[in-house]
Amino acid sequence: MKVIYNANLIDKNTALEGFIVLENEKIIAVEQHNAEKPALEEIKNAIKKSAASNSTGTSLEETQLASLTSSDITYTDAQDLTVMPAFIDMHAHFRYPGQPQKEDLDSGLAAARNGGFGTLVLMPNTNPVISSREQALAVMNEAREKKMSNIFQTTSITKDFGGTDTTHITSLDSKNFPVITEDGHDVLSKDVMFDGMKKAAANKIIVSCHSEDPNLAIEARTYRQNALKLMKEYNIPAWGVVPQGLEVPQKIYDEIQANLEKANDLLRTAEDTFTERNIELAHRAGARVHICHVSTKGSIDTVRKAKDSKWNCTAEITPHHIALTGTKIPEIFALVNPPLRSEEDRRAVIEALRDGTADTISTDHAPHTSDDKAAGAPGFTGSETAFAVCNTVLVKQENFSLNKLSELMSANAAKILGLKKGLLAPGYDADLVFVDPEEKWTVHAADFASKGKASPFEGKELIGRVKKLFVGGREIS
Repeated sequence: MKVIYNANLIDKNTALEGFIVLENEKIIAVEQHNAEKPALEEIKNAIKKSAASNSTGTSLEETQLASLTSSDITYTDAQDLTVMPAFIDMHAHFRYPGQPQKEDLDSGLAAARNGGFGTLVLMPNTNPVISSREQALAVMNEAREKKMSNIFQTTSITKDFGGTDTTHITSLDSKNFPVITEDGHDVLSKDVMFDGMKKAAANKIIVSCHSEDPNLAIEARTYRQNALKLMKEYNIPAWGVVPQGLEVPQKIYDEIQANLEKANDLLRTAEDTFTERNIELAHRAGARVHICHVSTKGSIDTVRKAKDSKWNCTAEITPHHIALTGTKIPEIFALVNPPLRSEEDRRAVIEALRDGTADTISTDHAPHTSDDKAAGAPGFTGSETAFAVCNTVLVKQENFSLNKLSELMSANAAKILGLKKGLLAPGYDADLVFVDPEEKWTVHAADFASKGKASPFEGKELIGRVKKLFVGGREIS
């Protein structure tokens, strides 16, 4: 048995100082208490009270409780840190198998530990593309042996991202494969997408959509390549920072910005039109749809209308779309799909998180080598800064409560995935993150456990830091 005491306990519903009791990878009691280590009788009483008020079946038998002694308990002093349910990331890339220069299971899981993520949903745009039950199970089994964070490995919607064959979906079950996705791009054919969604609906699997018209994305790529050629020539990084002392003629900045603005305008239309298409197709197919990394006011409005109509739709927002705008230098140089948007869009995604239109915060953790970023690979390393970015912007600036942030980073994702996680309550999995919500620190991507060192938050001061991660009641080191 483990008892974590001297903790500020925070989840969607809870805010108290006290201790938490863990047994057999589950939470069995949560009790208000002062900072001192609780006495044995106080622990027993908390367990009894919990058993009396909950029918979870996770408490101790009377004989076990009567014979419990202090030597049976491992005590952890939380040292007045805030203990929350471990975060759940519904959208992360580990680049495994096939791209170890970007990330692998070891580095990805280490980054998840540093970021406080106890569960992650991994994308299938690997090499080879994960398109079968057997491939996905192999990755999950290998990750399980490492005894770190839990993962769900998604499979693609179409075999090998080919855009035509969805037959593999029928072999998937929702317990092991709660999500399928074509992440990185979208299924062009609405007929193929509709077919995949019907198969997913039959097996109660969520269809997670990177909503982006592929044809418009191809057109936007031309403008990005024009900008990247100049950025590479003048040593401008593609992750939203400009090195000190770098001298670039204003006309070059103007030309880069003009090309990126044209690309971003095309990608706005690409996102808005396919968000609407995918939600409509899912509704007609009877499928659950999850819209990835929503970034525009138009797409937020589409999601809100679907929810108002009681359609089975959920949506996620990334930390970088919460914190950054892409209409000015240097953030416009931060290449990601979907792009960083306008301040109006940023305000829209924050309000969507506030009012429940958006359900979760997901990182879209996308590690790349510096050479790949210079060549235009979209995305940033995000696991290790996610909590701090969201705490800084949403809690410290936007007056969200830590309870609300816990809901967005833990409880809602657990509910979507059908997991007994995300709350500090008896019967829930003992996946916990210890954070200091007041600690200030400066981002130095060179210190990341992730192999990906490209971060638009490089050199920025953030507030809030992850200190420890427990998964199944065991500290991950």
